[in-house]
Amino acid sequence: MAARTGQEYKASLADGREVWLGKGKIDVATDPKLAGSIDGMAGYFDWQHEYADECLIPDPERPDEKMNVSLMLPKSAEDLAIRHRGLERLSRYSNGMLGRTPDYVNVVLSGHTARADIWAKGAPEGYDRLKKFHREVIEGDLSMTHTIVHANIDKSAPPLAGMNSELTLRVVGRNENGIIVRGGKVLATLGPLADELYVYSSAPIPSGAEEYALIFSIPVNTKGVIQICRDHYGVDASVADAPFSSRFDEQDAFVIFDDVEVPYERVFCDGDLAVYNNLNAGVSPGNTLQQTAIRAMVKLEFAYDLCSSIAKVTNSLAYPETAEMLGEIHSYLSLTRSAIVAAEARAHDWGAGAFFPHRDLSVLRCVMPGWMTRVNQIIRVIGGHNLLCTPSLDLFENPEIGDKLRKYLPGSNGMAAEDRARIMRMAWDFAGSALGSRVELYEMFYLTSQTRARIGDHMIAQRDGEWNQVRDFMQKSGILPA
Repeated sequence: MAARTGQEYKASLADGREVWLGKGKIDVATDPKLAGSIDGMAGYFDWQHEYADECLIPDPERPDEKMNVSLMLPKSAEDLAIRHRGLERLSRYSNGMLGRTPDYVNVVLSGHTARADIWAKGAPEGYDRLKKFHREVIEGDLSMTHTIVHANIDKSAPPLAGMNSELTLRVVGRNENGIIVRGGKVLATLGPLADELYVYSSAPIPSGAEEYALIFSIPVNTKGVIQICRDHYGVDASVADAPFSSRFDEQDAFVIFDDVEVPYERVFCDGDLAVYNNLNAGVSPGNTLQQTAIRAMVKLEFAYDLCSSIAKVTNSLAYPETAEMLGEIHSYLSLTRSAIVAAEARAHDWGAGAFFPHRDLSVLRCVMPGWMTRVNQIIRVIGGHNLLCTPSLDLFENPEIGDKLRKYLPGSNGMAAEDRARIMRMAWDFAGSALGSRVELYEMFYLTSQTRARIGDHMIAQRDGEWNQVRDFMQKSGILPA
């Protein structure tokens, strides 16, 4: 099997995975609360077939089969262009509101697989296993999520010290079949709806803490894997009334590994700090950021058009205050698009033939959280009270009230009341609903916090750059002796 359909994806969910939501344990495949989200994710798999010329490419090992473009190992500028086109089309399925579609972790895994030189610093069997797993994901078109953040409960202590040392994921035993792991991990977005949990490095681990330095993947239904869900924000409503909440709550979960046996063939790094501490920095800033930046670009495009549509409802598109805010969103869009173009133009071989965009693309981590939060604020400002007095689309079909709604709640310039309602309900679902608020918080900590991203960007600049401009200027100006 390769390039699954939505129906094939749905069939994979009935596998006995342990998921807790609300008052108890649920069957993901049949629980009505998750039905809309499952339909939404199934739609993603069907979307790749609807736009197969962009989203699917020939499997290099089985040319008669097609695989998702996100699973390619990019080796040239042409490869990156093909991947860009496919990732952009995949993002347009939800207009960027889904942050953990399978192509995200696919790009991560493919980037890891492409950097054979980093894996050469460790045990050779680790990389051999990783390549076999990458092949398994291609042939099964598996839906992966990751869970990579330590369960750092006590922030007054280091991540792997004090009570944190007992709570986060680590090796606690071994047997003839594999390693035994115990502890928690944050945050498995899409976890209850995925096929695989990919655990890998996010931040370096100090010497002496090798039991935490783990890279592996296991099926979500593995015995001892327990997913604890937040409240579900999906709603049982029409797509017209809730275009995002009806389909696109990808569901977040805290993962508990309760003495889970990970087979050796799925263990890619077991305490090898030379691999663990270098893999993320050697892949994420260019490779992974291509996917995340494209998703952000698509979302900003949609947000700009959405805000323009809101302004047209009230005929305020040319108001200076409104025009300024629309221009602000468009500036975010233009800067994002420019960063992608520049990074792809400066793409290069990062090692072992892995051709990734330039690492400067990672600067978007430093600004995008603030931009996305500001976009939601602008939607609420432009929409104003209109967001709070919009009826359901079903009410327009009610013979008792429908005509009154059409009379008193139209849009400007002859816009039908139903069209006004569609736009305002979409805007509310984007920025004001429970799901909209969840997505905003998700964006704030997407690819680490804005603070950590800025600190990291500064430290890399100090490490890699030559900052002599001030001294050179003073010497040439006679302020300092030459």
